[in-house]
Amino acid sequence: MFRLSLIAMSLLAIPSLSSAQAVRKPIPKASFIATTDAEFRKIDANKDGQLVTAEVQQYLEAAALVQAQEDSQAAFVALDTDRNGQISAAEWAKLPLTPPRTNAASLMRFDVGRDGKVSLLEHRAARLANFERVDTDKDGIVTAAEMEAGGVAR
Repeated sequence: MFRLSLIAMSLLAIPSLSSAQAVRKPIPKASFIATTDAEFRKIDANKDGQLVTAEVQQYLEAAALVQAQEDSQAAFVALDTDRNGQISAAEWAKLPLTPPRTNAASLMRFDVGRDGKVSLLEHRAARLANFERVDTDKDGIVTAAEMEAGGVAR
């Protein structure tokens, strides 16, 4: 599940959350690392083990487009109040069609070596540091209460 808000959160805080985790289920560290590494591999388009700005931007734009399409479909369903499969001109005017702008800089800040590339280790270390920050009792599991206290929004 890639809601745009979850994408932003995943790049800045914790990996993408499944719908079950989105309701703030505990997240074991091993699961967190596996999800983070899988996300890295999705972004690494040329599979060279490094993320460059172009790959991150391409990934974010593709995810934003998918999200915009899903949002448009949901808006269509919501706007079709008479359920006739058509939207009047007045209803159509309310439909947001422009996907939000994206920015690769949020993930490229993990580029510790300042070489224009984010390695899997840089990616994992930056993301894991946030996991450790939120896991206040240091039991290797981030609970809903710790997410709330750590300011991790849904």
